[in-house]
Amino acid sequence: MPEFSVVMPCYNAADTLNDSIQSVLGQTLGSWELICVDDGSTDDTPRLLALAARSDPRITVLQNTGKGPSVARNLGAEQARGQILCFLDADDLWQDTRLDHLHRAFRNPRTDGAFGQVAFFRTLGQADTMSTPPGGPLSIPVLLGENPVCTMSNVAVRRQVFLQSGGLNPELVHNEDLEWLIRVTGLGASIVPLQGLHVWYRTSLQGLSSDLPEMARSRQDVLQTAQRFGFAPDARAEAVYARYLARRALRLGLPGHVALRLMLSGLRHHPAAFLLPLRRGLLTALGALIAPALPHALRRSLFSR
Repeated sequence: MPEFSVVMPCYNAADTLNDSIQSVLGQTLGSWELICVDDGSTDDTPRLLALAARSDPRITVLQNTGKGPSVARNLGAEQARGQILCFLDADDLWQDTRLDHLHRAFRNPRTDGAFGQVAFFRTLGQADTMSTPPGGPLSIPVLLGENPVCTMSNVAVRRQVFLQSGGLNPELVHNEDLEWLIRVTGLGASIVPLQGLHVWYRTSLQGLSSDLPEMARSRQDVLQTAQRFGFAPDARAEAVYARYLARRALRLGLPGHVALRLMLSGLRHHPAAFLLPLRRGLLTALGALIAPALPHALRRSLFSR
């Protein structure tokens, strides 16, 4: 039986799929299975998946019985044989030592889940910016500010814990990962940060995470879940969330007024929470102030790093 089950939802991912699969094949720890769940792709994805499955017996291809990445991930988790679940999107990459680091972390029986640092990139091997993991296990108050896990490609969790939590909510298109993290944390799971780079996240202007208005609206679903566990965002959390959206707006090269509006909202809620630490908050505020005056191409070039 493999130690790790890696679930990869795939939809029209022919351009990036092989690189993502290779990042699993290249892991320094080999006790894994890769479950690729095709979500009805109409490009070359099915052929590439079939070739990958023939080339390595650890790779399995499933057809999504529903629709959407959450259903695909839940299906993969149900079929998994490993005790530890990992998720990897078909356009992201893993550092080759990721599973080795996770293997050591899960030796601690009190560790229910783990995540590392994420590098955001547009060009392979060149990080535009890096995530900052917190100093301790995830908590609902932290998650109400921003999601330090950043992406499902960075999540590892004991399979039993994932299934007991009910899995991902298939009704959500945005923030489904954050809603699940709040739910599983509220149920008592200990999700801990690990040192070092684990995941390369491909930044895309067309991806779901680039739809900031919809992300902000879906926050209401996240807040409802938090309220079930007795938590509501305070002014500090609202400021941090506004900073998170402002940084994303700058990184994605959205119109300058978007980041400026978010920056002003964050400062109204809690100036110190927005501005500190300075390397994140003050730089975000300065970026939002000058962004409206900069040409689009220059703005995206400056703030993608």
